[in-house]
Amino acid sequence: MTPPPNETAGAPPAPEPPRRPAVVVTVPTFNESGNIGLLLDGLLALGPGFQVVVIDDDSPDGTWKIVADRAARDPRVHLLHRRADKGRGRSGRDGFVKALELGAPVVIEMDADLSHQPKYIPDMIRRLNGGPSAVGLVLGSRATQGGKDADRGVARRGITKLANLYIRVVLGVPVRDCNSGFRAWRRETLETIRVGETFSAGPAIVQELLFKTARARIGIAEVPIEFQNRQHGESTLTIGKLLTGYVTVLKLRWMSLVGRI
Repeated sequence: MTPPPNETAGAPPAPEPPRRPAVVVTVPTFNESGNIGLLLDGLLALGPGFQVVVIDDDSPDGTWKIVADRAARDPRVHLLHRRADKGRGRSGRDGFVKALELGAPVVIEMDADLSHQPKYIPDMIRRLNGGPSAVGLVLGSRATQGGKDADRGVARRGITKLANLYIRVVLGVPVRDCNSGFRAWRRETLETIRVGETFSAGPAIVQELLFKTARARIGIAEVPIEFQNRQHGESTLTIGKLLTGYVTVLKLRWMSLVGRI
């Protein structure tokens, strides 16, 4: 019997394309080969409606190769392998755009170093979809009641608190963990703030999108999480990037005052 045109005798059938996702998780990466496999396992275990977009800036440690191999076997995994215009902000922007192209009604963003744990995502989505007030953005928060940041030293926790205070005062955003990059978004929120036009090249994308959401009068809520230090690999966040981010916060405020955002 002659095999169908799209099949080869003895070869396993190609995996069926995934249905339209209920949730797309975006994960920017750079040198996260020790973490990305575990993170993908945890995310995909949340349910068949979950898909993951990994945005890798051509990691020298081969993170993108691990993801490419996984994507070849599982159609719920997508890889954006970026070789130019690198940076956390650019990666985050491209991940959001891809998630919207996939048709996601809910988009999760998170770090790849396992400091953000997949087990908190269902709570974040429940708050996004219900609660005492309508919201379009939910933060996984270390600073709200029930949140924890005990895995880091006293000095690091102190710096984080001061940074949050600075951002709240300058931008006037009504949240406690302004630096949280673990967030659940409604599709409509990302479209309203025109996420594809995000300009921050580095980690300040977190504050840029938070500020734009608050200025659009979109409800924001916080769900407690326990932040954990990475166990594998090294952080790419430097003092220089932090200082650049704090300058960007001032730029955001100035842009709002002159009507540029």
